Amino acid sequence: MKKQEQYMTKTPVVWMGALICCMLWGSAFPCVKIGYGLMNISAEDTATQILYAGCRFTLAGILTIVIGSVMQRRLLIPKKNQLGKITWLSLLQTVLQYLFFYVGLAHTSGVKASIIEGVNVFVAMLVAGYLFKQEQVTLRKMAGCCIGFLGVILVNLAGGTIEAGFHLTGEGFIFLSTFAYAFSSVYMKRYAKDNDPVLLSGYQFLLGGIIMVVCGAAVGGRLTVFSRAAAGMLVYLSLVSAVAYSIWGILLKYNPVSRVAVFGFMNPVCGVMLSAVLLKEGNSLGINGIIALILVCVGIYMVNWGQNKTND
Repeated sequence: MKKQEQYMTKTPVVWMGALICCMLWGSAFPCVKIGYGLMNISAEDTATQILYAGCRFTLAGILTIVIGSVMQRRLLIPKKNQLGKITWLSLLQTVLQYLFFYVGLAHTSGVKASIIEGVNVFVAMLVAGYLFKQEQVTLRKMAGCCIGFLGVILVNLAGGTIEAGFHLTGEGFIFLSTFAYAFSSVYMKRYAKDNDPVLLSGYQFLLGGIIMVVCGAAVGGRLTVFSRAAAGMLVYLSLVSAVAYSIWGILLKYNPVSRVAVFGFMNPVCGVMLSAVLLKEGNSLGINGIIALILVCVGIYMVNWGQNKTND
């Protein structure tokens, strides 16, 4: 085992890297809302939201490529045999996931969407285990995912209740976004084995962002309000995507999908808690938030438990 691989599979490294990603992605929940406010984008204007996301991911791609090139002291340029991989990752990770998510979110509640998004951990583990044979799906891993999922449900129910009903363009599209995310994680692990995950991340963001800009503009999206604060928030959100997904890709390169994907349960927990601080929404930092955090941590530990001894 190479020295870098030994380092990237150590438990403290995996936990620290994954938690940094979760904190960054969690901060995106309230910051996207703040960004909408700064650019005067209404909650019902899905087309402009897609356009805004496209601008964010296009910039994220550029930043990832620039930062990666500086750190590696070489210009990151994809080879011909990498273009198909980048295109496929872009469609799954950026285009399909976020198009389904934004359209679905416009037709369902934030609580239901956040809970449904938690399903992506289960899907990622099942796809990696049964379809791609990348790892073994055990009862302990499934139990850990169930416990973590309970934490996601609890932290979201702290601010309200789940309305009844199911709509294809609402809850159905949110489900489809979780499948796109799960498959993107599995393919990122497969492709990163023989390719630079930072290069893959940067160019898939760039391509996906451009596609979303075109789609958003084509269906009537318009960005008409600009300011320094709005530009600053867009840059921050782009850095969130660039840094978090690059780290995530590196972790997936050296670790089983389930070991990394289970940290996805922390995203809505961090998002709800940071929303409580930054947006003054709800009382999610109370007892429900603490219990949810404990459940998620227990679930993460259970999924990682069997691998800690072999990687430390």
